[in-house]
Amino acid sequence: MLVKGLDGAVELLAALALAFGSAHLLDGLVQLVLDHHLLGGPHSALAERFATGEEHLVGSDRTFAVVYLLLHGLTKCGLVIALARRVRPAYPVAVVVLGGFVGYEIYRAVQTGSVLLPVLAAIDVLVIVLVIREYRRLGPVPEAT
Repeated sequence: MLVKGLDGAVELLAALALAFGSAHLLDGLVQLVLDHHLLGGPHSALAERFATGEEHLVGSDRTFAVVYLLLHGLTKCGLVIALARRVRPAYPVAVVVLGGFVGYEIYRAVQTGSVLLPVLAAIDVLVIVLVIREYRRLGPVPEAT
C-alpha cells in the first residue's frame, strides 16, 4: 500500500512537471537518460521507444498525459489514505476505480502500442488483488446495535 501511495505521489509530481515544464526541460531529461545508457544504449529498441514517447508528450498527447497522471495520482493517494485508515467502504471503491484504470490502460496500450501502459495495468491488478485480500482479512462488517 505504501508503494502505491508513493506511486500516486510520483504521478502527481510528474503531472505537475509535464503541465508546467517546458519542452526543452523534458527533452533535456530524456537526453540525460539516453546519455547514461539507462535503457540499454542510445539505439536500443527501448531507448527509441522512450524518445518517441517524449516526442508525443511534447505534442498532442501532453494534455492526455497530464490529465491521466493527475487523476490517477490523486485517486491512488486518496484510496491509500482511506485504506490505511481501514475505511471499509473504500475497499470496494478502490477495486472498481483501479479496475477502471486497468481497462483504460489496456485500451490505450492497444491504441498507441505503448509498452508502459500494460506494465502499469499489471501493477494496478496486483494492487487490486492485495486490496481484496486485505478486505477479506478484515472480516465481516460489524452489525449495528
